[in-house]
Amino acid sequence: MKKIILASASPRRKELLLKYNIKPIIIESKIEERISQKETAAQIAMALSFEKANQVAKGFKDGEIIIGADTIVTCKGKVLGKPKNQDEGKDMLKFLSGKEHEVITGISIVKSNSNIKIIDYERTMVKFRKLTYKKIENYIKTKEYIDKAGGYAIQGLGGILVESINGCYFNVMGLPIYKLDILLERHFDISLL
Repeated sequence: MKKIILASASPRRKELLLKYNIKPIIIESKIEERISQKETAAQIAMALSFEKANQVAKGFKDGEIIIGADTIVTCKGKVLGKPKNQDEGKDMLKFLSGKEHEVITGISIVKSNSNIKIIDYERTMVKFRKLTYKKIENYIKTKEYIDKAGGYAIQGLGGILVESINGCYFNVMGLPIYKLDILLERHFDISLL
């Protein structure tokens, strides 16, 4: 099998790939994650995922497959990245309380030393239950909001905040595994199963 590089330090993305017997080499990209409110969430997520994969791909030359991903949350036209601190985390959760929001993950797959670059995205709708101030405070105290788009982790304690989901659950975790499998099979003849 071709060598697979994950251009992400996300333990969730690594964990998902390991389930499918993909033992990726982990190399965190060092890009500055800029979010422009002028672009759509899908454009932002795809651009950031490509920047990550492309930057890491520059360090390889033997046809390795580099996977980059970036997850964005958007609600009522507002793009939410990762909260910078507790106050921003609380504000995000208050804003999302009782509302439906979109989780969009951009996926980019780059083959090193080639012009093969695949860029796509996945969208999932998530509805939060109405959150009390105490529930938000208690969740923030867990510190699980740190480094999470939208300030929560559906696969962790944050699952209690979610009323319903329409779409790919793994997308909300940060890597739409079924879409990744389709892209890897179609363009690189690699199957996760």
